[in-house]
Amino acid sequence: MAQESPKNSAAEIPVTSNGEVDDSREHGFNRDLKHSLPSGLGLSETQITSHGFDNTKEGVIEAGAFQGSPAPPLPSVMSASRVAASRLAQQGSDLIVPAGGQRTQTKSGPVILADEIKNPAMEKLELVRKWSLNTYKCTRQIISEKLGRGSRTVDLELEAQIDILRDNKKKYENILKLAQTLSTQLFQMVHTQRQLGDAFADLSLKSLELHEEFGYNADTQKLLAKNGETLLGAINFFIASVNTLVNKTIEDTLMTVKQYESARIEYDAYRTDLEELNLGPRDANTLPKIEQSQHLFQAHKEKYDKMRNDVSVKLKFLEENKVKVLHNQLVLFHNAIAAYFAGNQKQLEQTLKQFHIKLKTPGVDAPSWLEEQ
Repeated sequence: MAQESPKNSAAEIPVTSNGEVDDSREHGFNRDLKHSLPSGLGLSETQITSHGFDNTKEGVIEAGAFQGSPAPPLPSVMSASRVAASRLAQQGSDLIVPAGGQRTQTKSGPVILADEIKNPAMEKLELVRKWSLNTYKCTRQIISEKLGRGSRTVDLELEAQIDILRDNKKKYENILKLAQTLSTQLFQMVHTQRQLGDAFADLSLKSLELHEEFGYNADTQKLLAKNGETLLGAINFFIASVNTLVNKTIEDTLMTVKQYESARIEYDAYRTDLEELNLGPRDANTLPKIEQSQHLFQAHKEKYDKMRNDVSVKLKFLEENKVKVLHNQLVLFHNAIAAYFAGNQKQLEQTLKQFHIKLKTPGVDAPSWLEEQ
């Protein structure tokens, strides 16, 4: 007679006649088990394994060690349901549960997060918000400076150079205006001299008694008109060069100066904002604001330093270019005026050749591109 293995009565699961588990006895068994376990034993230390009615192996309850009445050791049995549970546990590590609660299975390997789709409307709104905030800070800084309440950053040497440049620009504009007036008046005088010479020449042909007198005056007026046209060419060349210097070269430098001043206002605005935050309390709410303000202040400080260096370099090159251009133009203007009023036609023509000035013959159109070829 085969010897039966010892069985624990607590591990037996009764089955009804139709193959179903008797739930009432199982609930009673679980209640007795809870009373028999000590209060310090956690749920993780207890594993209850149940089987279907068609399984030949018996159900076993495994419990961790506890101090109480001694009980016979329970056999360690790994059932098929526990194997399936372990496989499900391994698969659970590959499952990601999003916020919505839906599970999605991901493959092993590197995880690539897709970039969020950017909304153009939100980007524009963010740009408008930043622009509005920056405009508000700069406007507040300008008003504070005008009212004498705010402080401003001043580079004494650079500010002095900028003031001199603006003052010189006004003076050069005045010289340019006077030179243009002189050119207009000289053109009218040359035109009048030419007409007067033509009138004298006509009378010289019709008045036999005064033929020589009218002829001398006609030649003199025509010579003055020719010299006036030569002087007019020199003055117009002088005007064109000074106009380029004032309205292009100096104006370009002043545009850089305006950008420098805007960068200076932004720098002072964010500097003032950072100083106000540093004077306030430091807690969990203000520290992020201080860090952000420090970052913006550093960015505007770098922009301010860059614009200051650009202005310094442009002022240096402008001064060199201005001296070179004005030196040549002032020499041209002096020599042309002196030669004209001295009546030295040869010296006047030599002055124009020295500065490579070509006079346009009155009444003659410019050659076409076919004639130039």
